[in-house]
Amino acid sequence: MPIGSTVELTSASDALVRGRQRAILMPDLLIEARRIVSTVIAGWHGRRRRGVGENFWQFRPFVEGEQVSRIDWRRSARDDHVYLRDREWEAAHTVWLWADPSPSMRYQSQAAQVSKESRALVLVLALAELLSRSGERIGYPGVMDPISARNAAERVAAVLMGDRPQHDFPPDDRLKRFSEIVIISDLLDPLDEILERVDRIGRRGIRGHLVMIADPAEETFPYAGRTEFRDPESGGRLTAGRAETLREEYSEIYMARRETMAQHCRRLGWSFIPHRTDRLASEALVALHARLSGVPQATGRRS
Repeated sequence: MPIGSTVELTSASDALVRGRQRAILMPDLLIEARRIVSTVIAGWHGRRRRGVGENFWQFRPFVEGEQVSRIDWRRSARDDHVYLRDREWEAAHTVWLWADPSPSMRYQSQAAQVSKESRALVLVLALAELLSRSGERIGYPGVMDPISARNAAERVAAVLMGDRPQHDFPPDDRLKRFSEIVIISDLLDPLDEILERVDRIGRRGIRGHLVMIADPAEETFPYAGRTEFRDPESGGRLTAGRAETLREEYSEIYMARRETMAQHCRRLGWSFIPHRTDRLASEALVALHARLSGVPQATGRRS
């Protein structure tokens, strides 16, 4: 993992304390999630997708290989292009949500008002609230099988108040083909391990969305002078006499790592959304909703 996360290695007893603290905070996180949803929900009517259904969705240009029977000749007669008439998908869809429980997610620098863990959980609950209103089936790998309920966010919060499985990546044994998964993590594990895990899920016909949560200090590397960096996962330590001399090289490695993940996701047909904890959570929620709705991702965009 890149240096810059300075959380102490936690013991078993500390993990129990953290679990209790998370249970206490979960109601507040649920309230915050609903507040965020209320700021972005106006004018939205669920996520619309092309598929089998009765309702008209959109016209789009004809592409070679499509069914000729779906051409709308009346619309095509208006100009020099041939258009297909798409219908809206009406069946409930399964979306799995997962927030990384790793110790590194607890990091919070002075430049951020929330930890990476808090932001990830708020986004999971906000998505559960938003998608359940659209009639989608919501699940949480290793914690909760998919359900279709208006109170899905409450039910996710309730199960996460208990013993939260400490998977370093979402378990995929229950994930089914054609479902989708949203993975919210700082993605600080070794890069080859992350890409292999993503490939394993992608090969099963599951569409994914990676949200890379970063504290601003992990991007800007504001450290100077003698600084000790501690890895919350392994307990390893690195002492730099003049930390500012590492900034340029660190930034190059960090951004190259992020771009590698973004390119890998694009090749798989997945989306990749970087998000900093000093930005509004609603920005990431809007970007996620757009990706789940099939809106193409703009390259280089940050939420």
